[in-house]
Amino acid sequence: MFWVLLLLLAWAFAGITCTRLCLAAVRTAAVDADGTTADHGHALTLYEAAFLSGGPARVADVTMVSMARQRRLLLAHTGWATVVDPRGHDEMEQSVIGAIGPEGQSRIAPVRAAAAGAEAVRRLADGLVRAGLAVPDGARTTVADGMRQVRAAALVVLALGLTALLMPGQTGMPRLLVALWFALPLTLTLSCLAIARVEVHPYSRWASPAGQRLLGTLTRRSAGDGNGDERSFLTSVAVRGIRAIGEPELRAAFTHRDQPWRE
Repeated sequence: MFWVLLLLLAWAFAGITCTRLCLAAVRTAAVDADGTTADHGHALTLYEAAFLSGGPARVADVTMVSMARQRRLLLAHTGWATVVDPRGHDEMEQSVIGAIGPEGQSRIAPVRAAAAGAEAVRRLADGLVRAGLAVPDGARTTVADGMRQVRAAALVVLALGLTALLMPGQTGMPRLLVALWFALPLTLTLSCLAIARVEVHPYSRWASPAGQRLLGTLTRRSAGDGNGDERSFLTSVAVRGIRAIGEPELRAAFTHRDQPWRE
């Protein structure tokens, strides 16, 4: 009856991981419930839209693009950033200038990383979470981890079932019946994954459902302007990222990769 022990292990893996995923989904749903009234009377700033669309890195991108468009920061297509005006107009710009350093010139990639991790971005994120517009760090990570664990449990259940079926037939139990017993925890894990996929997939990594509604309103409003002004351009970059930049050299500044040295 060694296959029974394997079956108990299969149920243990399936039950524990599915329970964790369900609890994570409940916490994520609580974010939605807390944010049901968050979209009333709140006008997203450019930085808030950038964070809800792409997180801290997107905030850094929008800040640098805005400064470059105002000729206060030079972004070369070779991947270098040069400070033209060292006076930042807000905390985000000051973070970018501080990340570039006293020499006034630096590679864009480390500047982007440092600005994304600045205290000003963390305060922005905390404010959006309190307003119910952003997903807390733990909520999205927990759901993603839970789905990975359930997928792993499904593989473990399958492996345990195959092991039980390949064991020498000394139990007197028909192999078909053994397979059916193991099919139960396997069905549990696969069903849990399917339900979680449907429920969790519409959620953004950064924006709560209320934040997504505000982003949709902001995008429609920006598209409805139709005048191609600076605000609309920066809003497009905030929502879509650097792929929204129509200037090839400016876009190349963010996508440039160092080439290895050749002797």
